[in-house]
Amino acid sequence: MANSSQLGFQDAASPLMEELLYFHDHTLMLLILISILVLLIMTSTTSTNMTDKLILDSQDIEIIWTLLPALILALIALPSLRVLYLMDEVGDPCITIKAIGHQWYWTYEYTDYENLTFDSYMIPSKDLTNGQLRLMDVDNRMVVPINTTIRMLVTADDVLHSWAAPSLGTKMDAVPGRLNQTTFMVTRPGIYFGQCSEICGANHTFMPTTVEAVPLPQFEAWIDFVASDN
Repeated sequence: MANSSQLGFQDAASPLMEELLYFHDHTLMLLILISILVLLIMTSTTSTNMTDKLILDSQDIEIIWTLLPALILALIALPSLRVLYLMDEVGDPCITIKAIGHQWYWTYEYTDYENLTFDSYMIPSKDLTNGQLRLMDVDNRMVVPINTTIRMLVTADDVLHSWAAPSLGTKMDAVPGRLNQTTFMVTRPGIYFGQCSEICGANHTFMPTTVEAVPLPQFEAWIDFVASDN
């Protein structure tokens, strides 16, 4: 998760987030090169009185400063479209989880299993134990297996919400009466924190999304435990 002095993104824990980070670095490098070029041109223009009649009226230069921005835009647009299509790709999910937003908690339904539904509330500050994070930890985490394609069905019961997990590169609006879907795959075990990203009322800050990624055998043991508990 992010820390107080962090300037960049969180560490990627899914292939999609890795692609987003690569695209960010690619675009940022182009922006730095453009800024340096503009700064050099401005510096040379304001620091010298030398002129060249070929620069004052030149068809070649006009062609260059028309084609160069078009090329730069293409270098940004093509990778952007690739990442955009990757984000919309559903593929063949192994597990489907339905997240329902309420004021102000989440309900998770594992639709591939019978009667596997639970609510996820933020743990109040007075009930936190050592190692738990304020405003981020919940009483029931959404547990998923690693290296498995997960399909998230996201909706809301009352107002607009947004289910988000930054380290997984996932963010999907929860709209009442509408079922949105997104997919992700976690590549390494861990606990990944997010928060509702849509202003949904007075306690908007207090409905975190917490995903716990575990190996498949541990996930199957958790499924058996929860099923027997229900």
